[in-house]
Amino acid sequence: MLLALWITIAAASQNAREGALIVSAAVSMTEALEEVAAAYRTAGGGPVTFNFGGSNVLARQIVTGAPVDVFISADEMQMDVVDRAGMIAGGSRHPIVTNQLVVVEDAGQPRRIRTVEDLARPEVRRIAIGDPAAVPAGVYARSYLERVGLWSRLERKTVPSNNVRAALTAVQNGSADAAIVYATDVRIARGLRVVAEVAGADAPPIVYPAAVVKSTRRADAAARFLAFLRSAPALRIFQQHGFRPAAS
Repeated sequence: MLLALWITIAAASQNAREGALIVSAAVSMTEALEEVAAAYRTAGGGPVTFNFGGSNVLARQIVTGAPVDVFISADEMQMDVVDRAGMIAGGSRHPIVTNQLVVVEDAGQPRRIRTVEDLARPEVRRIAIGDPAAVPAGVYARSYLERVGLWSRLERKTVPSNNVRAALTAVQNGSADAAIVYATDVRIARGLRVVAEVAGADAPPIVYPAAVVKSTRRADAAARFLAFLRSAPALRIFQQHGFRPAAS
């Protein structure tokens, strides 16, 4: 973990010297943010370099000194970690988009799941989720399953993953029979089908906040990019990738 952190820091420092804005962002936003960054450059903004990963890992990197200009988290909790460390620029934190959890299984296999409750069936032996102690998607999934009274029945089946994309991969390679992931991620995952949606009053609100990191040396550029994330052109791109605008 420390080696990966210092590789990240070294790469970010090199990019900073070359003039690129460094944005640490939740891996579930990868495709959408790359397209947003392209639109930002077309609109006259500068270059942006992304460090994608699990929000908990990114938050820890920022708190321990990684040179990051903007942080985009998959949940408020990890943004709070950075905020409590005094590393968020005052007034810069804003919600950007929202998401939803879904249950997926291998599209090439007979359908075994039609509702979230079906995850308790004996033929569903392994369920991939983000680490429920740290990864936002896993935290959201556990919260929901606890609310509907299923967590105690499913906990022993869960296969914790380092991030939501790893949970998708576990179903694709047969390591898990199903996964609870973001609806947006299924759009880029081959061979999977959505079999149930996490919806209703018990569904957790999934909000992606963004903020300028206080230690940035490019505060103006960071603020401009953050403003672009909330602009109509960026929100259209997010919506095309399945995200929904967050209430300001």
